[in-house]
Amino acid sequence: MTRTLAALPGAARRLCLSRRNGEICTREDGHRGLHHRTGGRLLWNDLQADLPECAAAGAPAEPAPVLDGGFPGGRALCPVCWAFVARDDEGLLEPHDSWRGDESRSDADRRREWFNAYGW
Repeated sequence: MTRTLAALPGAARRLCLSRRNGEICTREDGHRGLHHRTGGRLLWNDLQADLPECAAAGAPAEPAPVLDGGFPGGRALCPVCWAFVARDDEGLLEPHDSWRGDESRSDADRRREWFNAYGW
């Protein structure tokens, strides 16, 4: 019997990260049917989903505190999508896609460590 990553004990559940009005879908990645938030009060299809670009581009931001290993490397925490984003020379958030999940397990671990150290 083959087990998926989500079925393994202790494995992270991979969520669908489609957004609507800034709300993130809470269904499993690759699901069929409408996207929705827990409770089903906000439903949407792919055509109604937010564009991938975050609306916070150009907002002023300070660099986030740095962990001992250097993470997040001078980037700021976006107050809209919670991505760590580079700033331009004037201290404004550069254009970026909304955070849609970490690229790797190590990225997720560093992100978790940062939020555990500095909170939301």
